Amino acid sequence: MILFSTNIHAGALDDLNQAASNAFGKAIAHKASEASKAKANKKIAAKLNVRLLAESRKNQCSFKSNTDELEAGCESKSKRLASAIINVKKSLQKSGQSGFTFIVSGHTDSTGNAGDNKTLSKKRAQIMAKELIARGVDANDIEAVGMGSEKPLMKPDNTLAKMAKNRRYEVQIRF
Repeated sequence: MILFSTNIHAGALDDLNQAASNAFGKAIAHKASEASKAKANKKIAAKLNVRLLAESRKNQCSFKSNTDELEAGCESKSKRLASAIINVKKSLQKSGQSGFTFIVSGHTDSTGNAGDNKTLSKKRAQIMAKELIARGVDANDIEAVGMGSEKPLMKPDNTLAKMAKNRRYEVQIRF
C-alpha cells in the first residue's frame, strides 16, 4: 500500500513539474514576444515621428507673446496637422497596431523663469491639443506635455530668430 501512495505522490509531483515548466516556458515566450513587439513599435514610432515632426514644423501656429492665446490664422494649419495625425492613426490601425498616444509637446525659448516657461509650454500644448481635437483627433489618443526650454532647436537662442524657432509645439507618437 505504501508503494501505491508513493506512485501517486510521484505522479502528482511530475504533473506539478510539467505544469511549472509549461508555465515558465509560456512566460519566457510571452516576454520574448513582448520584447519583439516593443522593438518593432520603436522602429515604427521612429519612422512616424519623422513625418509627424515635419508636419508639426510645417504647420506651426503662433501664440501671442507670453500667453497661451493663439494668433489669428491657425485654422488651416491645425486642420492639416489634425489630418496628418488622423491618417497616421488609420495607417496604424490598418496594420493592427494599438496602444499608442500622440504627444503634443510645447516648447519655449530660454528667456524668463524656467518654471514659468514650463507652465506656459504646457498651456500652449493643451491649447494645440484642443485645436486638434476640435478638428477630428480623438481626445483619448492625445496628450499634452510642457517641455519649457529643455529641448531647444537652436543653441544658444541669443537672437530673436533663434528664440522664435525654439517657441514651438511638436507632435510625436509613443507606444
